Amino acid sequence: MPHGPRFEKLAAEVQETIQEVSAAEAGEIVADGGLLIDVREADEFEMEHAAGAKHLSRGVLEIRIEEVKPEVKRPIVCYCGGGKRSALAAESLERMGYENVSSLAGGSKAWKAAGQAVE
Repeated sequence: MPHGPRFEKLAAEVQETIQEVSAAEAGEIVADGGLLIDVREADEFEMEHAAGAKHLSRGVLEIRIEEVKPEVKRPIVCYCGGGKRSALAAESLERMGYENVSSLAGGSKAWKAAGQAVE
């Protein structure tokens, strides 16, 4: 789905301020006990998602994150389809006090291209 120019501008600005990780790095973070959060919509998640990912769409992320992950030091990797929504999600979680948040560069497309497991 194409994004509007204002969204693209906002996402690009945020991507400059947050930590982005590769699919390989994200896999290592998860293997070491980090949390992988899929911030896409429910229908996208149901079609296919990274193995072991928790689903918290952008619409409920800030409301429900404390139910899923109350400890602020545990690493979190957010991902979406291409890396823009997850960048916004990572920024939001950082603003909420989570200390080790990153966004998967390239999103689920990069995850699959790297041969990471999907369900």
